[in-house]
Amino acid sequence: MIDEAVSEVEPLLGTAPACRALGASRASLYRRRRPPQARQRRPRPASARALSQLERQALLGVLHSERFADASPAQVWATLLDEGRYLASERTMYRLLAAHGAVRERRDQLVHPVYARPELLAGQPNMLWSWDISKLKGPAKWTYYYLYVILDVYSRYAVGWSVQHRETASLAEQLIAQTITQQQIPPETLTIHADRGSSMTSKPVAFLLADLGVTKTHSRPYTSTDNPYSEAHFKTLKYRPGFPARFDSIIEARAFCRQFFNYYNHHHRHSGIGLMTPATVHHGLAEQTHAARRRVLDAAYTARPERFVRRPPRPPALPNSAWINKPDSAEVAA
Repeated sequence: MIDEAVSEVEPLLGTAPACRALGASRASLYRRRRPPQARQRRPRPASARALSQLERQALLGVLHSERFADASPAQVWATLLDEGRYLASERTMYRLLAAHGAVRERRDQLVHPVYARPELLAGQPNMLWSWDISKLKGPAKWTYYYLYVILDVYSRYAVGWSVQHRETASLAEQLIAQTITQQQIPPETLTIHADRGSSMTSKPVAFLLADLGVTKTHSRPYTSTDNPYSEAHFKTLKYRPGFPARFDSIIEARAFCRQFFNYYNHHHRHSGIGLMTPATVHHGLAEQTHAARRRVLDAAYTARPERFVRRPPRPPALPNSAWINKPDSAEVAA
């Protein structure tokens, strides 16, 4: 359209004034008016200073040699120069590699292994535990206490916890060993899941679990959803009314946690286990509690059935399993 407008005005004003008046580029106009064969770029003649074909092949052989395969052209150029050899400039090396599609990261790169998604099932208490460590703010800035918590995934019962001054593998090892002894866990019956913190992946903890016949699993890196029960438990702790912004001492932190874990295990009704307390499910009292709830609801329905419009009331269903990363139904069917 611009070319046509310029062509109409050009006989009256001239090419340059017409382009200025219509806001068109004179160079673009001339380029489009050239015949197609004139637009083809002529091959650039080789410079007399360019490397010969034999020199290019020799230089390419050096760049691709085992010695320099993972080195940048700058490294190759400087190394050869220190050895008293000059084959070409650094820029020429880059151009030669680019012409052969070899301009990329030449160093050996760390290839991260593919981590499988953990798929763990707990069908009863003391079958699958999850453990983690969370920081509790101390009395001054940049001071912390470390809360270790071991949680039973099926019942949500905190089977072990400890507040310490630091995070170390030895403290984690002691807590796990003490908790397994207290819960009287037989060998080859328990799986312990954790993220990939330094304490969780340490050799002392791994050796301890192997000696006790406990299977260990880990979350994928930077995937908090692979350890959801511990993460949710810490949120319950830190959103609890009365949780302080800072603890003045480790004694205060331990006193608060002692009170919290008593509440959490014996009084907190958890939505994931049929609104029962973790202690009720962990100690095998879930069916008894469920039956008692049903009797209460049946009596309420018998007394005033008109208040229950859709159906008779029923207590929340009993928990039957707990998954970490439950597989899709299609995968289970296969």
